[in-house]
Amino acid sequence: MNLAHLLLRQSLLQPESVAVFEGTAPHATFGQWAARAAGLAQRLRGAGLMPGDRVLMFMRNHPRYLELLWGAWWAGLVVVPVNAKLHVREVEWIVANAQARWAFVTQDVAPQALAGLARQVDVASAEADALLAPVPDFMAVPVAAREPGDVAWLFYTSGTTGRPKGVMITQRNLMTMGLTYFVDVDAVTAGDAIVYAAPMSHGAGFYAIPHLMAGARHVVPASGGVDPAELFALGAQLGPLSTFAAPTIVKRLVEHAEQAGLDAAASARSFKTIVYGGAPMYVADIQRALRVMGPRFVQIYGQGETPMVATALARRHLGDTTHPRHAARIASVGVAQTPVQLRIGDAGGRELPTGEVGEVMVRGDSVMAGYWGDPEATAAALRDGWLFTGDVGCVDADGFLTLKDRSKDLIISGGSNIYPREVEEVLLTAPGVAEAAVVGAPDPEWGEVVVAFVVARPGAVLDERQLDAHCLAQMARFKRPKQYRLVSALPKNNYGKVLKTALREQLADPLRWGREHGTPTGAG
Repeated sequence: MNLAHLLLRQSLLQPESVAVFEGTAPHATFGQWAARAAGLAQRLRGAGLMPGDRVLMFMRNHPRYLELLWGAWWAGLVVVPVNAKLHVREVEWIVANAQARWAFVTQDVAPQALAGLARQVDVASAEADALLAPVPDFMAVPVAAREPGDVAWLFYTSGTTGRPKGVMITQRNLMTMGLTYFVDVDAVTAGDAIVYAAPMSHGAGFYAIPHLMAGARHVVPASGGVDPAELFALGAQLGPLSTFAAPTIVKRLVEHAEQAGLDAAASARSFKTIVYGGAPMYVADIQRALRVMGPRFVQIYGQGETPMVATALARRHLGDTTHPRHAARIASVGVAQTPVQLRIGDAGGRELPTGEVGEVMVRGDSVMAGYWGDPEATAAALRDGWLFTGDVGCVDADGFLTLKDRSKDLIISGGSNIYPREVEEVLLTAPGVAEAAVVGAPDPEWGEVVVAFVVARPGAVLDERQLDAHCLAQMARFKRPKQYRLVSALPKNNYGKVLKTALREQLADPLRWGREHGTPTGAG
């Protein structure tokens, strides 16, 4: 089992069809993609790289990303894609931890040599041109034999607490993820196109696999990132696009559609399917997205440890407004995807009854092999075949999973459990609120009290008393925030997730936090 066979298959089925675009400009046919990947594989082997060696990719989104991924797999190597927004010191730590031999980089994110590498290649250089030169007969370059359990992608977690961990994602994991897409997420045809606006080092890059399986087109925006106007225009020119997007990107697309006066019909000309996940999508935000852009959304829940595969909230579930439990379903992350089992467990992993809140556990062929070089962390996360996700949630009688929070974010005040997401959902329905994040602050009387960090919409003025009245009107008094911090922005990591650790640090030592990060305007 080798993911490179997916490219080989499509290159035989439709060698002359354009497979990769940079903006609207064709970059490679399937035949050219395969010839370049095979050429790279041949030269990597010639340079002494052996199956199982690690190759780092520290790049912005680039059309050569796909050629490098499949070329490395063709050679039997393990790819280590890292987010282009990471600091060089963070990347060098990953290089050392993964014992990466080579790195492919773009000059804008890696202008200098990274320490610890045998070779670093700028993908826009003549050196890269030579490495990726197509071979005359790619069928003559053998695809390296790999076992289903061999690592294909070493994914480093975002590291919001301490050093990131290297998640060992196998050939089987990624094949499972790719095939599951068609069953639980979306149908794909050869006429479809996926656009890579979110980082290809993360979920967007994973979804290259099912779209290659189906022979669809792959589009890298000329900007290499998220420009809503560019994405809407690309879809209008190339045909409706599919994409993976964090909720922050969805909000930007929706805001652009509103400002540009684009209704659901206009949105349908640019976008076929927007799969969202990676961070909480609040009810108010998805309702707005559906209202503005129409029924083109699917939610997935997964982790790096079970990439893109845990649950899915299908388009039909989001759109079935007549269902008596629609309000609960739209707030959920859907039902277990086909190849996995899902259960809610107590601290010891014992299954809890339907409706009870506990840790989300997942088992199946999408679950990682473990953490790279970290047997203790592996043993803590994988027990009796189950992945302990660290997320807290409950499953209803129909199998829909509703996430409450990360277990570490749970607030216990006066002996009562308070789930920050529940409070955030209420705050986001308050007039003028753009974003909200809730954390617990130590309190000598209650143990912890609820503190809300709130960002206003442009032009809006927020009042703490009005926010408090809004919360009191919609939730139990003990759950409402005891403090409101009006801030200009929320701290986020490179994938758009709110860093609640940073918010707790600010509460614990505001002066030090302000010196190191800058005090948010309006904090009070």
